[in-house]
Amino acid sequence: MLRILTWIIGLPLAVAAIGFAVANRQMIVLDLWPLPFTLSIPVYLTALGSLALGLVLGLLIGGTVAGGRAARRARDAETRARVAEADAASLRGRAAAAEAATALPPPGTAA
Repeated sequence: MLRILTWIIGLPLAVAAIGFAVANRQMIVLDLWPLPFTLSIPVYLTALGSLALGLVLGLLIGGTVAGGRAARRARDAETRARVAEADAASLRGRAAAAEAATALPPPGTAA
């Protein structure tokens, strides 16, 4: 299902990007101001390159933030598991002590 959805969204976007590139083949001069370099590149390369750079940076930043959240959730779950294990051990000890205190004496012994 996800593969079909990817094609439904991706194919029209690819066609639009190709159409944009074909329609904007004029050259522009990109002046890298403090540096003495100038580049002569097509308009579509400027627009699509900026879009690609933004996409990559967004994915990197989003992955870093999401990774931090996942790590925090994992630490919290680990802490809860340790607390639950300690509680279970405490309850087992209390149950054993209560069972020993309320155990009936062996048969044939006077109480």
